[in-house]
Amino acid sequence: MPIIERLDALEILDSRGRPTVQATCTFANGASGTVSVPSGASTGTAEAHELRDGDPKRYRGLGCRKAVDNIRGEINQAFHGRTFADQAELDHVLIELDDTANKSRLGANAILAVSLAFAQACAANQAVPLYKYFAGNQKLTTLPRPMINLFSGGKHAGGQIAIQDVQIMPLRTRTMDDTLAMTVEVFQTAAELVYKKYGMRLLTADEGGLAPAFADSESMIEAAVEAIEAAGLKPGVDVALTVDVAASHFYDAGFYQLGNERLDGSAMAEKLLSWLEQYPITSIEDGLAEDDWDHWAAFRRSAKGLVLGDDLLCTNPTRIQKAINQSAANALLLKVNQIGTLTEAREACDLAKAAGWRVVVSARSGETEDNWLADLATGWVVDHIKVGSITQSERLAKYNRLLAIEAETGLPVIEY
Repeated sequence: MPIIERLDALEILDSRGRPTVQATCTFANGASGTVSVPSGASTGTAEAHELRDGDPKRYRGLGCRKAVDNIRGEINQAFHGRTFADQAELDHVLIELDDTANKSRLGANAILAVSLAFAQACAANQAVPLYKYFAGNQKLTTLPRPMINLFSGGKHAGGQIAIQDVQIMPLRTRTMDDTLAMTVEVFQTAAELVYKKYGMRLLTADEGGLAPAFADSESMIEAAVEAIEAAGLKPGVDVALTVDVAASHFYDAGFYQLGNERLDGSAMAEKLLSWLEQYPITSIEDGLAEDDWDHWAAFRRSAKGLVLGDDLLCTNPTRIQKAINQSAANALLLKVNQIGTLTEAREACDLAKAAGWRVVVSARSGETEDNWLADLATGWVVDHIKVGSITQSERLAKYNRLLAIEAETGLPVIEY
């Protein structure tokens, strides 16, 4: 492997106007890679720690200068002039250098930025696309099937509805081109419907979803079904729904405050099961709070479709193994910045796959126009990708990259 000549970094702004980190890894032979890392709004308590400056006079305390300085200073000094046999070796040195359980000293945002920049530089050095670097010796067979945001509530849209997102997922398309074309039709139809019903023009939430003042969570789900039908498609046949409940954010002292309903864990699980029976939903994400383990397992026993863990799992192999042991889920929402390095995220991915789970690679609410996530989802041959809506450049950058990969490889979208 080439010698690392320099690690550099820059504080940039994400799609919400909040600071995040961009890093550059340059090898002595001139090959280099530059990446930017995302940041989440709906975060689990077990996530790796983003290092923020805490200065209330600058970006309301959310500045990332400390993380940037750690890359330019301590990490650069430790890595300058060194070679690493592979990605895993570099990532393990990063973890040891930080020497905290949650990457809080150097910052998970700094560590991930270096991990990804090294990967990009390695791909450039090998003169291969980034997805081929991520794939390694694994054969590429399919592109991930997108789950695409249609309506938003929760922390992504000011909390006008308790649940966070309703997504659509075309079921029968085999190309990314056809998948995105179908999605645009449903999205534009939905925008027309909410304008007629709510007088709301095309204003969007953090991840690009429409966010009118729905009366309740069921109204948001029903509006998605209506939009699919109005677009001339069959719900559950041509297009399914996937729902991100993000239940941890309306859970307190053993109860879920779902709109006007106060539900204990058993009642919340029954509510989710009723949605699965009533609507064409194929995936429920974080339907219960992140530490409500008993009710997760009970819900999983009765639920059809994907029981998808995000806050529950935090892309953390320890929590994933617990969920496997307890049969609490059957799908992993993989967010690389929840764990902090590519190697740990790959371990989480492989662990979930070995258990027979589906894997959904996900962006965050605070994204950038970097498109490395599309390469990662392709290279790791996951089942689904969840980027956000079919609008806003930080979302479209990933979809456009998938279109480019499709044109280059001819890979089909995975069958559902």
